[in-house]
Amino acid sequence: MNRRVYLDHNASTPVHPEVVTAMLPYFGERFGNPSSVHGFGREAREGLDTAREQISGFLGVGKDEIIFTSGGTESDNLAVKGVANARRQGHIITSQIEHHAVLRTCQNLETLGFEVTYLPVDGHGLVDPDDVRRSLRTDTILLSIMHANSEIGTVEPVREIGRLAKERGIPFHVDAVQTFGKLPIDVDGCGIDLLSFSSHKIYGPKGIAGLFVRKGTRMVSIQHGGEHERRRRAGTENVPGVVGFGKAVEVRARDMAAEAARVTALRNRLWEAISARVPDVRLNGHPTERVPGTCNMCFRHVESESIVLGVDLKGIAVSAGSACTSGNVEPSYVLVAMGVPVDWAMGSVRCSLGRSTTAEDIDYVVEATVPLVEKLRSLSPAGV
Repeated sequence: MNRRVYLDHNASTPVHPEVVTAMLPYFGERFGNPSSVHGFGREAREGLDTAREQISGFLGVGKDEIIFTSGGTESDNLAVKGVANARRQGHIITSQIEHHAVLRTCQNLETLGFEVTYLPVDGHGLVDPDDVRRSLRTDTILLSIMHANSEIGTVEPVREIGRLAKERGIPFHVDAVQTFGKLPIDVDGCGIDLLSFSSHKIYGPKGIAGLFVRKGTRMVSIQHGGEHERRRRAGTENVPGVVGFGKAVEVRARDMAAEAARVTALRNRLWEAISARVPDVRLNGHPTERVPGTCNMCFRHVESESIVLGVDLKGIAVSAGSACTSGNVEPSYVLVAMGVPVDWAMGSVRCSLGRSTTAEDIDYVVEATVPLVEKLRSLSPAGV
């Protein structure tokens, strides 16, 4: 039987055992509605309050500045639409490689009369703060730049960009879904007014995420109903999910630094072994300013889906780019924005490592990938 190796942690992670244990009571004896005033409701409310303290403490922000949502997509939508709709018109700046949750939200706002500037990136996937400065206008109402891209892992210069936003008094939103719990985030030092983050990327449950909204940031709700989440996000809270999210953050605070060092070494081991044995392969993203566990490689003259399916037969899970766009036969829009030639971009494979990844896993992946690429190239008319 094949070894099973999961290298798709940027898509989702297994729920940590400590998180499962923390959640279980909230499916049973602590099932109450947290808006209810009786004892059952108070028990549920205590779970929410504890999680909010765990997350706000991790970020170094106020408890009342954390809003719980259903996922990173909702957090991004609430941040961008909430700020835009509070102003009703104006100019937004974002980048060409944002997650679709931001890009498509901005495209929707364009149909409503807002103007949007989509900034380019360089060959490493970096936004140039000078491009941000040149794009600022008197009617700019929001800057939205991700902390790190999910496909290539490049960490953006959010501190420099946040400084520009603060100088002009422009709200600054950062999509930190791929870095929250993996890298330190200095919300105040980076001038961040809104921060999106998610649970299932850090060994918490799916269906729960958060949005930090700095006190005083002018925005409106985009979902209407009850008085939940300080009237920012209506709907009965997902109490077991919130409790699990809080516990996942507590575990990350304990384990983050050691795991970052370990998976960075394994990530480098993977790239060094592949690049030493496979010709015509390139690393995508910044060589050093990158999320610890992310290794995105292009194999020239090979289709990425063939590699993904080939290693899957060996029990290995990797991605042909963002999980949210799997099945799309077009080259990654992120790699296209970076200027990667199409014949390279079509062979893009993302490996994202996590807490369960071992050196033996990496060696197994290398031993499976090298002959597979050789075989696929021998069958390709364009093979080398």
